[in-house]
Amino acid sequence: MIIQSVAVFCGSKTGVNPLFAKHATQLGKILAENKIKLIYGGANVGIMGMIADAVMSHGGNVTGIIPKVLVDWERKHDSITELIITEDMHDRKKIIYSRCDAAIILPGGFGTLDELFETVTWNQLSIHDKHIFILNSGGFYNHLIQHIEVMKSENFLYEEAIRNLTVINQPEEFISYL
Repeated sequence: MIIQSVAVFCGSKTGVNPLFAKHATQLGKILAENKIKLIYGGANVGIMGMIADAVMSHGGNVTGIIPKVLVDWERKHDSITELIITEDMHDRKKIIYSRCDAAIILPGGFGTLDELFETVTWNQLSIHDKHIFILNSGGFYNHLIQHIEVMKSENFLYEEAIRNLTVINQPEEFISYL
């Protein structure tokens, strides 16, 4: 697996646990140092903004992709390498998926989960075959990971979809997959 660009899906809020922000900035630094382009949702707020800022401050390359409807609401990031404004969320996600070699899921809300499950579903349907990493910062995704195990044990999952799903607990663990 050659990774030159990653989609990072995460919250437009910072959450309560300071570890979420710490991991976002650590991951941003790792991406920049390894010359991996960040493809993300285009905001300058929350951990979305933090990871973009970290990549940029370490000399990396960042492409933000944001739909018109969220330009003002999420506060588009004007200090990144490239900003693409799309018509809607569907176009946003298609462009993000088309430009990345893998995806990393950080803590976030409903939008983050939507992007995680759509990416896994597209793997299952052979629309793409991208590796997906869940950064389980401070156990944030423990319950979700347990539920995925329940779905697996109840025979509701296809092996193709979950074989490309890897859980890591620290940002530096991602380096071993490069």
